[in-house]
Amino acid sequence: MSLFIGIDVGTSGTKAVLLNQQGQVVATGSGSHAPSAPRSGWSEQAPDDWWPSTIEAINQTCRTAGVAADTIEGVGLTGQMHGLVALDSSATPIRPAILWNDGRSAPQCQAVEARIGIERLVSLCGNRMLPGFTAPKLLWMREHEPEAYARITTVLLPKDWIRYRLSGELVMDVSDASGTAVFDCANRTWSDELLGELDLPRSWWPHAAEGPEIVASVHAAAAAETGLREGVPIVAGAGDQAASAIGTGLIKEGTVGSTLGTSGVVFAPTDQWRSLPDGRLHAFCHAVPGRWHLMGVMLSGAGSLDWFRSAMVPDIDEAAGSEAFPRIEAMAEEVPAGADGVIFLPYLSGERTPYSDVNARGTFIGLDQRHDRRHLARAVFEGVTHGLAQCLDLVRAAGVEPETVRLSGGGAKSPLWRQTCADLFGVPTTTTTTTEGTACGAAILAAVGAGAFPSIEDACQATVSEVDQTDAGPNAAVLAARHSIYERLYPALKPLFPAIADDA
Repeated sequence: MSLFIGIDVGTSGTKAVLLNQQGQVVATGSGSHAPSAPRSGWSEQAPDDWWPSTIEAINQTCRTAGVAADTIEGVGLTGQMHGLVALDSSATPIRPAILWNDGRSAPQCQAVEARIGIERLVSLCGNRMLPGFTAPKLLWMREHEPEAYARITTVLLPKDWIRYRLSGELVMDVSDASGTAVFDCANRTWSDELLGELDLPRSWWPHAAEGPEIVASVHAAAAAETGLREGVPIVAGAGDQAASAIGTGLIKEGTVGSTLGTSGVVFAPTDQWRSLPDGRLHAFCHAVPGRWHLMGVMLSGAGSLDWFRSAMVPDIDEAAGSEAFPRIEAMAEEVPAGADGVIFLPYLSGERTPYSDVNARGTFIGLDQRHDRRHLARAVFEGVTHGLAQCLDLVRAAGVEPETVRLSGGGAKSPLWRQTCADLFGVPTTTTTTTEGTACGAAILAAVGAGAFPSIEDACQATVSEVDQTDAGPNAAVLAARHSIYERLYPALKPLFPAIADDA
């Protein structure tokens, strides 16, 4: 039976999934690596650290499955988006990769948006210039590390560095390239006009292929280190969000997904190019050829509950492990929907969607003497969901009407959170049978590229099923009324956030 591996190069480790030709997940594995924070607001990683964690993920997956790595028939890659891997003429990293969650390039983004204008930026690449993206990191290097900048000959994204280590080929894919801020997403190619505006050489940017396209093969040196067979095809792959969407079956317009992970994401596939003139939603190429997606990203999703646990309920410590989250959920369920008037703004790390504001700060509002930590717990669940509902409203404003919303991420295990989403989204929510969506999406692309399935649609039909549908309940009207108040809070507080942030 043919086997295909999907490799996901994440921020805190590498995961791998082994998929068979029937679309069944055979085994999973992982390897670890860690980011560093040399200064406040910075986030970096040595690209060479990703290679041993990738080898470990491959080996662990094969050990679990009881198969040899040289039986694998195709490799798919995915990983953290936006990270800058700057290479010199010998294809050696010049400095540690600057990651997606690094905020140092905010001044460069502000300067570009002031000079070019947001609407023109959106017309050229579909998106605003945000600190998480790749291109502004290069502008920061040019200003602060000119000697290192002068040595650049190639720019890669994290998963593409692993492809280079596996094959010696310098290639990207269209979905990951969309997050560089210099890719013409509407036409699925590099924006020569925008690269010229920013004075970034076109020669630095490799060919960006479609997700299931075979673009490389495992070379002899990598085969010796990983156990993979020399010559095994490697497909272009996808950025992590597009890969996760494939792994959860989000490939057609009308089926929208929401990730309740550390960050909160709303992902909406589109059958034609769409964007918002103000760039409040990301507009990227999907890893499905001929399709795109809109995406809203909240920087604190389930991460808000992690903060709540450590700050507000120290008696539920990390030793509780998997029991911590259900215990907080049980606290929240002791108070009614609406948290007796308490509202939480989940801007613990600033915000990206629906408001791009590094100065935004988390807030509880509406407190009085009746309230205790149970009300705060309920407000955190609801506050994050209010923010996701705002992202979904922007998707509707772009012309995409969701039929259902598929929930994924750790938070989707919570019945309370699933119900709150259904109540606020206005459409049924479901979960899927896929538990490792991102790496599974990469494996699906590998299987399609190798010919095991005629299309991504056929592969997803074999792999992904919806389960646990949740419809709006009796609390929907209460939460809708609270949502109208929630929407007015950020505009009211926005003028105060810069001063609050400066005092921090």
